[in-house]
Amino acid sequence: MANHAATQKDVRQSTKRNERNRYYGKTTRNAIRDLKASDKATAADALPKVASMIDKLAKRGTIHKNKAANLKSKLAKRINAQAK
Repeated sequence: MANHAATQKDVRQSTKRNERNRYYGKTTRNAIRDLKASDKATAADALPKVASMIDKLAKRGTIHKNKAANLKSKLAKRINAQAK
């Protein structure tokens, strides 16, 4: 590790950001897993909340915006298929 104060601060900041991103990513993955396992009525109610979580990850830069779009599309397809 470098001895410059600015570099030490950058290491502290990046560690904090990494932990935060891992937390939000894991929380979102768990929400997606729960959404997939739920019945159609519960899933339809929970989809907007999960989609919002995915959008927030993309906005923060934790995941790419195209990955967010693909995840939301797959979840919507899955729930619409359950409804039929």
